[in-house]
Amino acid sequence: MSNGNPSSSGAPPVRRVLEAVTGSLERRYASERRFRLLGRIAVITGLVFVGSLFLSIILTGYTGFKQTYLKVPVTFDQELLDPEGKRDPAALAAADFGALVKRAMQAAFPEVSGRGELRELFGLVSSGAEYQLQDMVEADPSLLGTTRDVWLLASDDIDMVVKGHIDRSVPEAERRVNDRPLAWLDALEKRGAVETRFNWGFFTRGDSREPELAGIGGAVMGSFYTLLVCLVIAFPIGVAAAVYLEEFAPKNRLTDLIEVNINNLAAVPSIVFGLLGLAVLINFFGMPRSAPVVGGLVLALMVLPTIIIAGRASLKSVPPSIREAALGVGASKMQTVFHHVLPLAMPGMMTGMIIGMAHALGETAPLLMIGMVAFVVDVPKGFFDPSTLLPVQVYLWADSPERAFVEKTAAAIIVLLAFLIAMNALAVYLRKRFERRW
Repeated sequence: MSNGNPSSSGAPPVRRVLEAVTGSLERRYASERRFRLLGRIAVITGLVFVGSLFLSIILTGYTGFKQTYLKVPVTFDQELLDPEGKRDPAALAAADFGALVKRAMQAAFPEVSGRGELRELFGLVSSGAEYQLQDMVEADPSLLGTTRDVWLLASDDIDMVVKGHIDRSVPEAERRVNDRPLAWLDALEKRGAVETRFNWGFFTRGDSREPELAGIGGAVMGSFYTLLVCLVIAFPIGVAAAVYLEEFAPKNRLTDLIEVNINNLAAVPSIVFGLLGLAVLINFFGMPRSAPVVGGLVLALMVLPTIIIAGRASLKSVPPSIREAALGVGASKMQTVFHHVLPLAMPGMMTGMIIGMAHALGETAPLLMIGMVAFVVDVPKGFFDPSTLLPVQVYLWADSPERAFVEKTAAAIIVLLAFLIAMNALAVYLRKRFERRW
């Protein structure tokens, strides 16, 4: 029988319920703590991998921004360079400056004899040293007949030795540089004739078979012309398509099909656009291969879906009250869109455009299909000149066997990453600066 105290008979069930609820909460809290821990581990792991990749690229490529020079006394022999003494630019351009470099090296080490030793001695300086002397004489013909100390560009192997990329402690048979050139290099260092300078030529010269002469100037200008074509074509068409589909197009099966295809095109592999450019622009229309105008058209087709999708999202973010207020005071549909809605959506559209351009800057596969993988020495001066882009230049150098091209490849990647980071930072700035929260 009950003793008349309801709390005594109901206490055990209540206690069990409280214990069950408390245990359940503890399990949920423990599960949440484990999930947070796993999330932190995942983030830290990702940062470690990304940081390791960046650190590896920087440590490998920072030396590519420096170049070794050797100071050698050069006698600008007038009988060799300009025997008639007319200072004719054509005669100076045809002069044998290579012989001048060889004479300068022999004068620096007069004890060297024999064809093999002389070949190794001449290998201390770059094959571009003769063009360096030629540029000096053409700029200042008064050098003829004088002797000057000139800092000549060192060869790639000597540059690698000075930078420490070739281990001098390994046996001679396992080194690219023999003991004799190392001894001559030591002698020059004792004379204070070895110097490492910032490699400005890396940013101004085009590609070359010689690593010490290779630069990204041609690739940078090719990227500039190509992205300019891409921007001029893709941005207006993308904005116009986004405005029409979002503001004016009727909602029917046709527009639904167009929207589905635009979303699908954004996920198409980039090499498909390269095949399209090869088949249509080059083979059908006969446009020049390896030209920035063709590369820009291909990249414009590739980034167009991204710009349209970003533009439509920006237009959707504008509150309907803006449209209703403009229509309420008598504005037409066209005036409402172009005077009120589009200016408010433009920051988001510009952000999408910059992200799309950054995507285009990092693409390689479609450019390989249209021939922009060609070896281009001269810096392009227009939209129809043969050129290459920074990602393709990285691809070309990565396939080269010379050790000096390893640091050139990493240095070019650093420059490319700097451009990409700057473009993404600009996109973030524009979004933070101009976006409005409704």
